[in-house]
This record gives sequence, C-alpha cells and structure tokens, in this order.
Amino acid sequence: MPDPPSAFANDQRKNPPPTGWLDRLMRRFARASYGAAVLLLYVLASSALGLALMPAFGFWHLAGRLGGAWNPPLHWVWEGFTLSLCFFIFGLALMIVVPVYNFVLPTRFKPFKGGYYTLAAVPWFLHNGLFYLVRFTFLPFATLTPFGVWFLKAMGMKIGRHAFINTELISDPRFIEIGDDAALGGSVRIFAHYGGGGNLVLAPVKIGHRATLGAGVCVMGDVEVGDGATVLPQSVLLPGARVPPGETWGGVPAQRITREEMEQIKAHIRGLVDLG
Repeated sequence: MPDPPSAFANDQRKNPPPTGWLDRLMRRFARASYGAAVLLLYVLASSALGLALMPAFGFWHLAGRLGGAWNPPLHWVWEGFTLSLCFFIFGLALMIVVPVYNFVLPTRFKPFKGGYYTLAAVPWFLHNGLFYLVRFTFLPFATLTPFGVWFLKAMGMKIGRHAFINTELISDPRFIEIGDDAALGGSVRIFAHYGGGGNLVLAPVKIGHRATLGAGVCVMGDVEVGDGATVLPQSVLLPGARVPPGETWGGVPAQRITREEMEQIKAHIRGLVDLG
C-alpha cells in the first residue's frame, strides 16, 4: 500500500545528511518550518514593496501640489496621469530594491537533490520569492527593454551579448545562462528546478550561443541547448535533455527532428503533403 501524500513531506530516505542542528530541526518540524519561512518572506516582501513605494508616494505628493489649483477636468487628467506614472516609478524602484535584497540575504543556493523541507532549500526559496515580487507585478512591462535585461542580470542570470528575451516566465534566474545572440520567444518558460515524490532538484539550465527557443517552449532543470540549436514552439525539454549544437528538436517531450522530417513538416504546413 503506497504511503499517503503527507508521509512524503517527512521522507528522509533520499535526503542528504543534515548539515547541523538547524537543519535537523527543520526536518523534524517540517510544516512549522515552512510556515515560518513563508511568514519571514512576507515580512521581507512587505519591506521591499514599502521601500519601492517611497519614491512613488514622493512624486504623488509633489505632483498634487503642482496641479492642486487646476480646475476639473484638467485636474482629473493630471491626477490620472500622475497616478499612472507612480506605478512605473514604483516598478522601476522595485527592480532596484529586490536585487539589493537578493545580494544582501542568503540567496546563493547550489545544486541540490533532497527534501523540500531542508536548510539547503531556504536560499532557493528566498531567491525565487524575491524574484517573483517583480515577475508578478512589473516585469511584464519591462520585458524586451534594457531595464528587464538589467534586472535579470542583477538577479544572477547570465545573459550574453544581443540575446533576445521575450518572456518573463522565468524562475531561478541565478541558475540560468543564455548565450550570445540566443533568442527566447514569447511565453517561453524556464525554471532550473523540478521535483516529485517529496524531492526537490536544483540544476542549472544553459542555452547556447545563437540558440532559438520558439514561443511557448518549456525548459526544466538540468537542460542544455547547444550553440545554434532550435527548439520548436510549444515543445518541452525534460530534465537531463541535451540538445546538440545545430540540431532541431520538437515535441512533448522534445526529440531530434531530422532535416528530412523538417522539410516534410514544412510541406505539410503549406498543404503540399498529407502526413497522416
């Protein structure tokens, strides 16, 4: 009879040995430790958001003084404009505050395979928690801009020259490397972790020079895409996938597609042949 789902949370059989008393305590009281970590992240997130809101509030009060004597509807137009501008001031400020937090706090996680409720997972938890503050608030407005690229680099993501990144659906930026002239299409998802059965695996992702990931491609942890390789839209690269340089891969899960197969696919798209 299989173990109930709750048993997996404290399954230590595949965990590396504890690194000290704090690690042992976290594993023994897994749920309580997880709750404490979430509350700590909420406090850190609140302080980061508060700091980022300061310049926006300052601008709002200054703008209110400048347009306070104007009569409606000009005053309403001015308030609407300044309120909208405050959002962008807040977003840009948050993109500065979060990397500072990420640098100061213990967020430098390493490759890992073991339980979720361990001390080794805490830096990864903090790193992504901070990153998501921007990803789910302002990063969509900064994608395809120098501000977005700067923020990803400030969070530890290695990005080559002239790389084209048309997605904000990223996790674990510290463990992601994008080569020169690489292209990531819209809604590409990259995360350098995966898990199951009570285990968490943190493993780097590397996208080579001049590689192309089509729209909607999903890249999981422990994946490498070689120089000049192409991954077709909506494909999934599972953990351990290695796409050799110059090859074309596609499908779920993604597999190598030969030149002949690619020509047949193109002909089918044009309505010249029937693949069925």
